Amino acid sequence: MLPLRDAHLRRSLPWITWALAAACVLVYVHQARLGNSLQGFVFTVRYGFIAERFFAHPVAAAPTLVTNLFLHGSLIHLVGNLLFLLVFADAVEDRLGAGRFALFYLLGGALSNLAYALLTDAPRVPLIGASGAIGTVMGAYLVLYPRLRVQAFIPPFLLPWLVLSLFARVPRFFLLWFPAWLFIGYWFLVQLVEATTHVALLQPGASSVAWWAHVGGFAFGVVAVGAFLRRSKAPRWR
Repeated sequence: MLPLRDAHLRRSLPWITWALAAACVLVYVHQARLGNSLQGFVFTVRYGFIAERFFAHPVAAAPTLVTNLFLHGSLIHLVGNLLFLLVFADAVEDRLGAGRFALFYLLGGALSNLAYALLTDAPRVPLIGASGAIGTVMGAYLVLYPRLRVQAFIPPFLLPWLVLSLFARVPRFFLLWFPAWLFIGYWFLVQLVEATTHVALLQPGASSVAWWAHVGGFAFGVVAVGAFLRRSKAPRWR
């Protein structure tokens, strides 16, 4: 399920969301220029989050709790993360305000890395990507806008079309509108099942996806968004 847009009505331009997306793009362009060279490997190791290095030298490795959020392993990895970021983050930024949202996003991303570090089966492999921080955004979105509609692309082979149609408006090709609680709830269920399955089956390195980072970021977003909230403005939806 790929989100395409939501029904949120913005009060202001999401400058922080756009800046985060632009930073990810610029860093990826630099990564692409380095390619698979030694310089590219060194760049990933230097700015990626490595659990073993963090526990050995926490002060020196602390910046990588944030820097790794701007690195991506492939163009598909980047585009997928940016799609989720641009659909969900602007509404959360609109509610929190630019400064609070920036802090919320970076802190959630850092804590998602710590969740990964505590539960990973690959402590020496660099963790890169914004998905942990995006999980934080989605947790906050679920709390702030549970009834807001989200339009998503649904491949016909993913789930029975009839079941999906019970929760969505009239389908148009493979595009459906879902309430946010359903879309994000389904997304989180997938992350949780994948994370626990890989641990339960004892399959080291079985997946290159940091499922526990997604789960940790989401949990932080749900629990902590109230502390970052600007309470002077109420959300709107259509």
